[in-house]
Amino acid sequence: MIELPETFLQMPRWWTEGADWLRDLPMAVEQQCRRWDLTVVGAVAHGSNAIVVPVTRGGEEFVLRMSPPGAEVSEQTWALRWWAGRGMAQLYDADVEAGAMLLERLSTPLTTRPVEEAVAVLGQLMRRLAVPAPSEARSTADIVTTRSADLEPQWERLGRPFDAAILREALSGAPYETSSTTAVNGDFHAAQVLAGTREPWLTVDPVLFQGDIEYDLGRVLWTRLDEMADIVEYFDSAVREAALDRDRARDWVIWRTVDYWLWGLSVGLTEDPVRCARLITALSR
Repeated sequence: MIELPETFLQMPRWWTEGADWLRDLPMAVEQQCRRWDLTVVGAVAHGSNAIVVPVTRGGEEFVLRMSPPGAEVSEQTWALRWWAGRGMAQLYDADVEAGAMLLERLSTPLTTRPVEEAVAVLGQLMRRLAVPAPSEARSTADIVTTRSADLEPQWERLGRPFDAAILREALSGAPYETSSTTAVNGDFHAAQVLAGTREPWLTVDPVLFQGDIEYDLGRVLWTRLDEMADIVEYFDSAVREAALDRDRARDWVIWRTVDYWLWGLSVGLTEDPVRCARLITALSR
């Protein structure tokens, strides 16, 4: 059976849930390989919530992705099938109840490339994915409206962890409305992009929304922020590569960063809130 990396077992999600699933995961991989006639041919890799195992079948190469079954797997499967390989890893099979997906084999993650290259690639992919979205996809405007109602109460509950002016700026510039109906990947950063053969870079683990493609630009920045000497320069690079409106992109980054900052504090993160503070300072008026 496969061996789970210690770095995966230490991921924050498992601090409060998933013990039974982790215990049974090696056996679940073995069972899924039998069902789909797969042979494991390499070591396990992982993200924060899932493992990927290199496998073969009939001389073809794939990866088997396993994550806890639930709505997240169903939503990712829907998104992968809808984008159908456009800037996205190809999905060949799925067993939602088992949390299993059979996916296109990709290679080097974008996190291995210099930050200036990574930000440019992410900007280009943001635009590549921006095709007309399915009407049932949730709107980014709805997400902002719903979440914004809780930002100030959460800020209060957490003991007002940053200046009220930052909260006011996020709420006053929040994109509560949008006329865009383009597809948006709601979980987008360098760790979710890997080198492919059909296209130079392909996205994995998508969340399909519709609306403003600027939605996750904040995450594009804060996940590589420690490598950025001039944060505004990288923000401008992403805006340019994705052909975004700079002012609206800035409003999105401020709102999403405050959103994540408060969430991170609420679950006990220590490093990312510091990055959020730096990002807000760099882009605040």
